[in-house]
Amino acid sequence: MKENGYGLWFLVVANSAIFIIFAASFLHPTTRKDWRAMGPFSAFIVALFVEMYGFPLTIYLLSGWLGSRVTGLDLTHAGGHVWSGLIGWGGDPHLSPFHLVSYLLIGSGFWLIAAAWRGLWAAQRSGSLATTGPYARVRHPQYGGLLLIMIGFLFQWPTIPTVLMFPILVWVYLRLAVIEERALRRRFADDWNQYARRTPRLVPRIRGPRIEGRGSSHLPTSSPFPSRSWRPR
Repeated sequence: MKENGYGLWFLVVANSAIFIIFAASFLHPTTRKDWRAMGPFSAFIVALFVEMYGFPLTIYLLSGWLGSRVTGLDLTHAGGHVWSGLIGWGGDPHLSPFHLVSYLLIGSGFWLIAAAWRGLWAAQRSGSLATTGPYARVRHPQYGGLLLIMIGFLFQWPTIPTVLMFPILVWVYLRLAVIEERALRRRFADDWNQYARRTPRLVPRIRGPRIEGRGSSHLPTSSPFPSRSWRPR
């Protein structure tokens, strides 16, 4: 299948490793709970690249069903850009609107993870709760960054496994957030409650939040992993 752009298992391993290591380098997981949070993202990335360069299960299944009705939906690497075929894109699929949006989302996700880590690291050094930078807009910017990266890949290269996995991964991260925030509320009481009241969990408000000063209260955890500050509303 290499002539069609598949069966390239070295690329599966290499690309999976690059994205997972890059994410871990900003998330800095240290505890067992932190590594459990990295697990869902890693599973998503591996499932994605297995289909992108290994075996195109999704295209194989869809080509028999939609192949005669959707131009370009075939067992080639270009055919893996399903959205391009569905909108009848005739040019390079890497330049389709969906692919360009995916670049923006993936880049924004990595930027958000990096920016949030800088703010969290600074708060840790000062012994305060991270409430500036991305943390002034949402309580879990690094989880949000991971989700943006996954959404970006769904725009670029949707597959049956990753589409099915995504809502499950959202639930996993929300559940981790609930556990973390319960501990934060017990430990920091009013400081945490005030921050949580004025700051949405994941989706920022259109208007910027009102921040009470530029400082912070206590740092929520000894671990620098992203989301020591989420709780479902």
